[in-house]
Amino acid sequence: MDRWAGGCQCGAVRYAFTARPDNACLCHCRMCQKQVGGPFAAWAGSHRDNFQLTRGNLAHFQSSADALRGFCRDCGTPLTYEALSRPRIEVTIGSLDRHAELRPEHNVGTEAMEHWLTGIATLPSTRTGEGDNGVGDTTERFDLIRQSNLQHPDHDTEVWPPNRL
Repeated sequence: MDRWAGGCQCGAVRYAFTARPDNACLCHCRMCQKQVGGPFAAWAGSHRDNFQLTRGNLAHFQSSADALRGFCRDCGTPLTYEALSRPRIEVTIGSLDRHAELRPEHNVGTEAMEHWLTGIATLPSTRTGEGDNGVGDTTERFDLIRQSNLQHPDHDTEVWPPNRL
């Protein structure tokens, strides 16, 4: 079985697909922009029968008569999108443990696509913790974040969070 698991940032909600998620896309519609708090949402999914929650429960916001959006009530991570008229469930690609294995194949909702997206690959770039990004970030700040990180790892755990703080 090809297991595709994922979950929220704090680890309170975990899920798994029994089939590789498909139809990977970037949605630029205003509802998705608002759900993820960004310029687009990256989605992939499968039939609902291939999806199960393995830890916790989703909280939901019904953004229209046909759209149900799931998230973690504890940390706020946007996780799912369900068009109630279809038997599919989509998850945010970034919430998958194996997120780098899914590449979006198309854009949808392009009427709301931010005009500046075409130039983002050419912006000056730094890796996390390397250099100041213009807001006074320091090596010490990133060391503190790394040492106190409570983000759930990209794999299932028996217990979360660990007793580290």
